[in-house]
Amino acid sequence: MNTYFLSDTLALTVRTLRHITRSLDTIITTVLTPVALMLMFVYVFGGAISTGTKYINFMLPGILLITIASGISYTAFRLFMDLKSGILERFQSMPIARSGLLWAHVVTSMVANLIALVIVIGVALLMGFRSSAGVPAWLAVTGILLLSTLALTWLAVIPGLTAGSVESAGAFAYPLIFLPFVSSAFVPTQTMPGPVRWFAEHQPVTSIVDTIRALFAQEPVGNDIWTALAWCVGVLVVAYVLAMAAYRRKSA
Repeated sequence: MNTYFLSDTLALTVRTLRHITRSLDTIITTVLTPVALMLMFVYVFGGAISTGTKYINFMLPGILLITIASGISYTAFRLFMDLKSGILERFQSMPIARSGLLWAHVVTSMVANLIALVIVIGVALLMGFRSSAGVPAWLAVTGILLLSTLALTWLAVIPGLTAGSVESAGAFAYPLIFLPFVSSAFVPTQTMPGPVRWFAEHQPVTSIVDTIRALFAQEPVGNDIWTALAWCVGVLVVAYVLAMAAYRRKSA
């Protein structure tokens, strides 16, 4: 690893963050979809769905994951545009850490998604979301969301490096946005037919959503938190290995 890895990554992160400050529409667009879904589900469908608690409290964890999925599509887009502009070749001719460019996009994604998550939670509070969670529970929720963002961001790096067009670079996030709809995010899984229920209960979104929901309600998280962490770490490790392999091929 280059001895100047941290300073190089910081400098490149400042560069990518400037791109966001100059085009705040990316954060606005990231927030618009989950906020629109939240408004629709709470005020249109919420009264017809029985969850045993205030519906905004029930569905907010799923909306937060959709916010992350919406945000990371821009990571793939920005990385793809960097490669198309030829900046990778220019950086290779300079004495900087080769992986600094990837980490800069990852850190930028973490910052941008954190801002988007704060905005969505703020809107949820205006819509009536309330939590009795204390500081430790909120810190745990923040940690899970950041770990989820990190894992999915490295997943986004792969199409950012390998996509053939700008449309396909961002389109990979669509299945991730759809996945919470087949989970416990919006309705209890007990209401689903057999095969759909099995899939919903054994995919990663359900364990993450159930953990965050329990933390917000100050209820026991049980084994869900370990399942959620295992999914996040597993996706992170696999995505990181595949992303670095793709980057080495691209920069060879």
